[in-house]
Amino acid sequence: MKNILSISIIALFTLFFVNCNAQKKTGKEKIVLIETSKGNIKVKLYNDTPLHRDNFLKLVAEKYYNDVLFHRVIKNFMIQSGDPESKNAKPDQMLGNGGPDYTIEAEFKANRFHKKGVLAAARLGDQQNPEKRSSGSQFYIVQGEVFDDAKIEMIEKRTNKKLTPEQKNAYKTIGGTPHLDGAYTVFGEVIEGLEIVDLIASVKTAKGDRPIEDVKIISMKVVKK
Repeated sequence: MKNILSISIIALFTLFFVNCNAQKKTGKEKIVLIETSKGNIKVKLYNDTPLHRDNFLKLVAEKYYNDVLFHRVIKNFMIQSGDPESKNAKPDQMLGNGGPDYTIEAEFKANRFHKKGVLAAARLGDQQNPEKRSSGSQFYIVQGEVFDDAKIEMIEKRTNKKLTPEQKNAYKTIGGTPHLDGAYTVFGEVIEGLEIVDLIASVKTAKGDRPIEDVKIISMKVVKK
């Protein structure tokens, strides 16, 4: 009888922890407000990329991103930030190599792709980084472009990958950067402020795709939807 009781208690505790973990993976997605010098952007962080989600939330809590620049901006492609060396950077200073002393394991998900507005992790190139590990802090938000059937077919041939109907629909309507799929971890998306992404993407840039006039992240904080 004691053994049966012990097994029952263990089973209950196991079920409790399994349920807690399931809730953590499928619970309410965290929303982060990114206040920039061009306006506000709200992003939600996906629960199915927990390593990237938790790291981003940690850095937000530490105010790591306060006062960093969007140091690389390419119209119809993406806007990139997260380099701590960009704080108070001189106008001619080359940026893009800064970050914490760690990287993050890639979290590629078939249902997470580079449609317009997604939040993704920057990283070093394949030669230096064959495991495609993400930067500890640098990220980009996709602007991209709208694709027609001919361009989608060209992308599929170039990457040797077939896009899903969901991907094709997104790239043909809102747009994105399909050639990055499966190569960089997508871990969130913009839910408010896509017009601010477009505004930042349209600024004039100089050498290294750095905006001539600094575009700054003033602060980030977790907020309710």
